[in-house]
Amino acid sequence: MTHVVTDACIRCKYTDCVDVCPVDCFKEGPEYLVIDPDECIDCAVCIPECPANAIYAEDDLPKGMEIFLQFNKKLAPTLPTITKRKAALPDAEQWRVVSHKLSGLNIAL
Repeated sequence: MTHVVTDACIRCKYTDCVDVCPVDCFKEGPEYLVIDPDECIDCAVCIPECPANAIYAEDDLPKGMEIFLQFNKKLAPTLPTITKRKAALPDAEQWRVVSHKLSGLNIAL
């Protein structure tokens, strides 16, 4: 099993989760993070660290969020690893309350 970054991370990109990951499985996109399922050890330490509540265990994904398993798996090999916390995106607090943000990205799944 792996953990999955979902819609709530898009256009926010809080990186609190990165600091606690013992295996550096987070990958950084321009407006989001993903978890590399081949690197994740299912430790769950990232879940409580995410201020946007964007991370779930694969088996606990909310209904309708299953697409994010594919999103993480497809994008992880193409993105650089992030190992240190960075500032969130400038308008992260505004985007934090918005849902269904995947449609705003130009990514074919």
